[in-house]
Amino acid sequence: MHIAVVGLSHRTAPVEVREKLSISEQSMEKSLKSLRDNEQVLEVSILSTCNRLEIYILLRHPDLGLEAVREFLMAYSGLEEEHLIPHLFTYNQEEAVAHLMKVAAGLDSLVLGEGQILSQVKKMLRLGQEHQSMGPILNRLLTQAVSTGKRVRSETNLGTGAVSISSAAVELAQLKLGQSQGKDQLVSLEPEVVAVVGAGRMSRLLLQHLQSKGCSGLTLINRTRERAESLASDFPDLDVDCRLLDELDNCLSSCSLVFTSTAADTPIIDRSRLKNLSLTSLRLIDIGVPRNIAADVDGVSGVESHDVDDLQEVVSRNQEARQKVALEAEGLLQEEGRLFLEWWDSLEAVPTINQLRATLEAIRSEELQKALSRMGPDFSARERKVVEALSKGIINKILHTPVTQLRAPQARSERKEALRVVETLFKLSLPNDGK
Repeated sequence: MHIAVVGLSHRTAPVEVREKLSISEQSMEKSLKSLRDNEQVLEVSILSTCNRLEIYILLRHPDLGLEAVREFLMAYSGLEEEHLIPHLFTYNQEEAVAHLMKVAAGLDSLVLGEGQILSQVKKMLRLGQEHQSMGPILNRLLTQAVSTGKRVRSETNLGTGAVSISSAAVELAQLKLGQSQGKDQLVSLEPEVVAVVGAGRMSRLLLQHLQSKGCSGLTLINRTRERAESLASDFPDLDVDCRLLDELDNCLSSCSLVFTSTAADTPIIDRSRLKNLSLTSLRLIDIGVPRNIAADVDGVSGVESHDVDDLQEVVSRNQEARQKVALEAEGLLQEEGRLFLEWWDSLEAVPTINQLRATLEAIRSEELQKALSRMGPDFSARERKVVEALSKGIINKILHTPVTQLRAPQARSERKEALRVVETLFKLSLPNDGK
């Protein structure tokens, strides 16, 4: 068996490629089933966020299995091979395990140490369990990745003051407004007329950070009024005007700063919409993937637009200090990765152990029957049970030490040699299906 991860992220692909590979929760079951139906895929789970899509897989044959995953990605995205494959990364075995631990800890995020990725890894685990696409190997790996993410946040300073995509978007707005005033610094948002489109988790964080940066009131636009009002009720000190999506044009005409974060599959703001409005100065910041704002809005008079890839400008200003803090977590990640690999390696001994146990059990049963047949009819049922229990006890005692040693943490080469010796000494016949 072979563990691998195939994917792309903000490090390898621009947003126009990432948005074509965004798998919603509604599409997750179908996607997992499509992958799982391939005979090379034993277990699979998918992590899909605004900045990454990663497919974790347990394969029979690495080359055939990885090719099947790439074919799935091309079919799902509609991208030709030359437009997709250069953006993909692939990690195998130990590297795949180490990558997942790094992702769960927030060390591979655009915003180093951001905490939202851990909840997304938890969601990946939950969906894999609900749709029964995982078995014991990936279930153990993902569960350990979640506990690793929690441990990093509790035992290091990485999570202290960690910002999110939403807070980086607010800082980007402050930075761009400052630059428009000839200042290379973050400025207060108090003078801005602000709107937020969407009422999900990212929008909740937007409201939180907007309030902390001087915004005293804003318009919250959503498809349903109930959800918008529910979110607004959690911010009693912020003056929130809830509107429906069909009032978006009025808000675009009256606002100076608009953030978008919806689950829409296609843009809700494009050039044709904006060119019919009376605009003087409008700044759009889109943190949705797929994008909520079409690329063709660039060039519309009075409009300046930014997407998630533009967040790098503000993130890089704070990254150096956070990199130093991230070094605290490296040792923990290596330890957690090693623990999983030791557990996984120990499974290599299971077929040999089972075959050894079956071989000794066959010998025990055969010899017991010979002995009982010689005891004659005067040997009572109770005495037969005592003798049988005695023979089983002897076998278990004999097996205890070698089984414990074969499953104990050790170098892979040492385990393979020990298994070879046992298989040779007892003439065990095993299927060739190792990792």
